[in-house]
Amino acid sequence: MALRIRLARGGSKHRPFYRLVVAENTAPRDGKFVEKLGFYNPLLSSENPERLVVKDERAKYWLSVGAKPTERVQKLLASRGLCDAPVIPNRPKKSAPKKKAQERMARDAEASASKE
Repeated sequence: MALRIRLARGGSKHRPFYRLVVAENTAPRDGKFVEKLGFYNPLLSSENPERLVVKDERAKYWLSVGAKPTERVQKLLASRGLCDAPVIPNRPKKSAPKKKAQERMARDAEASASKE
């Protein structure tokens, strides 16, 4: 039985609210779970203590038993000091300007530098 610590979505449209749950990795996202560990409300400010509420002892227990957190949950738990932060590899920047646009920007930068 492979267990994951993940977020189960609740709330209405455009008003997300997540429960931190331990579930089998084959269970649906918002379906059956083993235990509820807390909740996460992304709409609150990051300084608000109600943004992330976690039962620390139970989270440590499930991590020690072998439950693997998802990347987002691992980031949240790392902010609480319960586990190490995930290593996020460099991902391609699809929105970066393409080759011709970069050449054009370089020409514009040279032109503005020569005017000064």
